[in-house]
Amino acid sequence: MYSTIQMIHSYWAYLVLTMIIIASFNAIIKYFGGKEFNAIDFRIALFTLIVTHIQLLLGIALFFASGYVSLISDIGMSELMNNDVLRNKIIEHPTLMIIAVALITIGYSKHKKKLTSKPKFKVLAIFYTLALASVLYMIPWKTWF
Repeated sequence: MYSTIQMIHSYWAYLVLTMIIIASFNAIIKYFGGKEFNAIDFRIALFTLIVTHIQLLLGIALFFASGYVSLISDIGMSELMNNDVLRNKIIEHPTLMIIAVALITIGYSKHKKKLTSKPKFKVLAIFYTLALASVLYMIPWKTWF
């Protein structure tokens, strides 16, 4: 079960990264271009929200299927925090990815409350770009390539 979830989580990450890049650049370009917010912009933001939430669920399932919870109780938090690899996998990566998903969720919710195009794109550009920076920072690049 663990290897299946890990494979799905790994491959789904490509879709997540692609969608966050598309959504961020779409919002930035249309904000500075003074374009009108239309249905495709809404769909891009919504699809990005959906794929990131699915990735979060896969990540949570992977975390509990991996045995990290029992590992934490076996070795203790001080040993965990002294081990760079384990700290990254168990603490840093999940925490920053949850923050990225929260940023996307907040940006999506806030953009719906705006009435005109420019503020919608501004909110999406800010929150989705911050989420993109968080995701890019925490991607395990060595395992991706």
